[in-house]
Amino acid sequence: MPGTDYGPVTLWAIIVVAGVATYALRLSFIALFGRLDDVPEGVERALRFVPAAVLAALVAPDLVYVEGSMSLPPANPRLLAAAVAAAVAWRTEDIAATLAAGMVALWALFFVIP
Repeated sequence: MPGTDYGPVTLWAIIVVAGVATYALRLSFIALFGRLDDVPEGVERALRFVPAAVLAALVAPDLVYVEGSMSLPPANPRLLAAAVAAAVAWRTEDIAATLAAGMVALWALFFVIP
């Protein structure tokens, strides 16, 4: 297993600094919004998109990267299954139906259709 040139003290310092920075960032929002009576409408409107953006950032790489390189051909089974799931989500607005359709489509594209 490849190592690193950093010593244990340096690694612990990096971990502590990253932890303190993360804590300070989160605390700053709590302190800021604790001083405001109401969250500004623009901020509230922008925060509505955070869950969708985070989900897209987590899912998108698995859809377009195959074996370490970007793969966008029409034969990419993950991309096709995601398109099926997106169509079902758009049409039905049902989470269970979307998950089921996406999983069945992915299973069919990987195992049933060669």
